[in-house]
Amino acid sequence: MKGTPRPDLVERYRAFLPVTDETPVVSLGEGSTPLVRASRLGETLGLPNLYLKVEGQNPTGSFKDRGMVVAVAKALEAGAQSVICASTGNTSASAAAYAAAAGIECVVVLPAGKIAIGKLLQALVFGARVIAVHGNFDDALRVVRALSEQDDHPITLVNSVNPFRLEGQKTGAFEVCDDLGEAPDVLAIPVGNAGNISAYWRGFREYRDAGIVDSVPRMWGFQAAGAAPLVTGHPVEHPETVATAIRIGNPASWTLATRARDESGGRIDAVTDDQILAAYRALAREEGVFCEPASAASVAGVTRAAAAGELDPDALVVCVLTGNGLKDPTTAESGLAVEVIEADPTVGGVATALGWT
Repeated sequence: MKGTPRPDLVERYRAFLPVTDETPVVSLGEGSTPLVRASRLGETLGLPNLYLKVEGQNPTGSFKDRGMVVAVAKALEAGAQSVICASTGNTSASAAAYAAAAGIECVVVLPAGKIAIGKLLQALVFGARVIAVHGNFDDALRVVRALSEQDDHPITLVNSVNPFRLEGQKTGAFEVCDDLGEAPDVLAIPVGNAGNISAYWRGFREYRDAGIVDSVPRMWGFQAAGAAPLVTGHPVEHPETVATAIRIGNPASWTLATRARDESGGRIDAVTDDQILAAYRALAREEGVFCEPASAASVAGVTRAAAAGELDPDALVVCVLTGNGLKDPTTAESGLAVEVIEADPTVGGVATALGWT
């Protein structure tokens, strides 16, 4: 290659990551995702300094790639030949892709009938062995944790309970600070299994402690109202929400997430499916950003807080959009009043169909 390629994510933040010269490189070009100023939506909300961290631009379409590149590399370094995960969809797609790139087996255990089709297809196309269990995500996670602890069939768990996952995911916070030149006042983020809010908080603290930024943001996490154990204070046995990526009733990183909330002076609240879908549509129509429904929970929460006067109009606010809208085409299609107008293949015919004549 004659050009000068950008540094891969692990190389860019090597000083902050648990990697050595012995750690294999399995990059798919993850990271360096856009931080988009939400000018139109910000004007509507009275927040002129509103930004969107568009994580759907990662290789498999979600933030999971940040953590998976580190987790799979460290698994390879330890001699692993197989990885396993439970998933609501995005983790399975990411694990399967990085396992394929590394030349190792990937096993995915997921709740039957609860996965958006785009995510399931990714895992299958990447060659994962997919097992659907008759239960929810929490049941699937319990199974894979037990399987990873047995000795008969050695296999490495790559869910966010794997500490290397959060190490990789904290790089999202580094990028936000690098792009802004400072830490935001508020970082709003969807919360499902609660690893990402924990990882971002770790990243902001590490950048502050290294003297790269002077402050850290308040961490605002948002769960779906039908799957909000951190808000109610107890596990939800049967979580339900249109936001499939955060349909989790007993987050594995519960303690880390509440610590991030408390240490930052932040909050973890619930937003309804209607609020999530309204934000989902607004992002597409007003900002040209197509995210999956769970991603829009961050914007739904900020929208409600702004309406209630809970945000300083001058606040620097970043909403993390965790996954691409093409992950869940079924929800997108169901919410559209699709009108395709037929016309003759002439200038006059199309002009007439548009109502111009």
